[in-house]
Amino acid sequence: MNLDRWVAVFFLLFSLLYGYGAVTYRLLPFERNMVFLPNTLPIGLSALGILLALILLFSPKPQEAEDADGDVLGIIDLRRFREYEFGKAFGLLAAMVVYALAIFPIGFVISTTAFLIVSASVLGERRYVVLVPVSVAGALIVWFLVQELLGVFLRPWPTFLVS
Repeated sequence: MNLDRWVAVFFLLFSLLYGYGAVTYRLLPFERNMVFLPNTLPIGLSALGILLALILLFSPKPQEAEDADGDVLGIIDLRRFREYEFGKAFGLLAAMVVYALAIFPIGFVISTTAFLIVSASVLGERRYVVLVPVSVAGALIVWFLVQELLGVFLRPWPTFLVS
């Protein structure tokens, strides 16, 4: 079995466990009569994950396409393992950890904007004239949606700026 089938099996098991956790979630008494329950979205996500994993597992294997070097696309070649860009992957993981640690003291908007700029730079984006405004706009839009529409409080700015 090739790698995409193993990933589909792992994703199927994860979705099944996530769905089990969502279905067996104990609702509070006042939540039982709500239209949109706290476990509605997780149940939907697990059902979608199960469906997508099953489609990937049982879909016919596509013909193997080769690139100019004669390598089969989508197959991990262990002989060329050192050529993969692990630096970028570890850079993104480090950026995620720093973002998770910085979101509360620095605030959501600044830390999210910085995370988007740094992660795009790690991946090779160099058009900062486009990158910075898109990152700021994205962080502000997500903050507005979460804070104002969903009603979940997110501290947008550092604590020393807002008293």
